[in-house]
Amino acid sequence: LKLSASYEAGIWRSLYRWLIRRPRTDDPGAALFGYASQATPLLLAFIVLSALEIPILPLLLPWPAVRYSLLVLGVWGLLWMLGLLASLRTNPHVVSEAGLRLRSGLQFDAQIAWEQISAIGLRRSSAHRKLQIEHNRTGASVALQGTSNLEVVFREPVLVRFLDGRQASVDAIHFYADSPTALLRAVQAHLACIPKAA
Repeated sequence: LKLSASYEAGIWRSLYRWLIRRPRTDDPGAALFGYASQATPLLLAFIVLSALEIPILPLLLPWPAVRYSLLVLGVWGLLWMLGLLASLRTNPHVVSEAGLRLRSGLQFDAQIAWEQISAIGLRRSSAHRKLQIEHNRTGASVALQGTSNLEVVFREPVLVRFLDGRQASVDAIHFYADSPTALLRAVQAHLACIPKAA
């Protein structure tokens, strides 16, 4: 129940942030990188369908109480879907002096210090399951989206936490960025200033 309430509150906060055009970041000078381009078409399709249902369904039912209930539920559902899209738009990946912050909507948010990163590179893959811990011979990793185009590898396992309370130590994170080469250049510029581990 607490998890659901937290997620619901996050949806409405995201919608508010989207309306005022203020992404969630603690560093105004940070570089922000979106990742919502793949999910946006599907979410927009649901939003359009939800918007069409609002005026149509009440016309098909003769009972006023049911019509008004459906109207309220329809408006709530439409705003909720907009808030879900807003959560992807207002929680971007962040590259700042503090490190690399990777996100997946409201479900994942990890701040990684530059000293923890061993390497980052372009690596396209669509074999991942979103927010699932994967184990292989080189260690454990987590994919933030079903399709990824970047991989960050750590010097030592990093503890990550999920909104649902799960946590795991991972050696790498696979993630998606709408502008992967720009994010890669920004990260590499910071990593160039970090002394190599002995």
